[in-house]
Amino acid sequence: MNYRLALQMSEPDRTLYLAIPFDTFDSFFQERFVQESVRLYQLKLVVYDPQKEVVIEWRN
Repeated sequence: MNYRLALQMSEPDRTLYLAIPFDTFDSFFQERFVQESVRLYQLKLVVYDPQKEVVIEWRN
């Protein structure tokens, strides 16, 4: 959240995304607490496959 604030102060037009490997998204990010945190803090996510080096999903 500190990085998000610093970026907003220095480059307010830039959009920040949190990049997460698919395995982490498929496990940890399915927890109710984590989903609520993502919603509450309006986090934008990029889910990627580190083996194939491809983006699987952009979540706004």
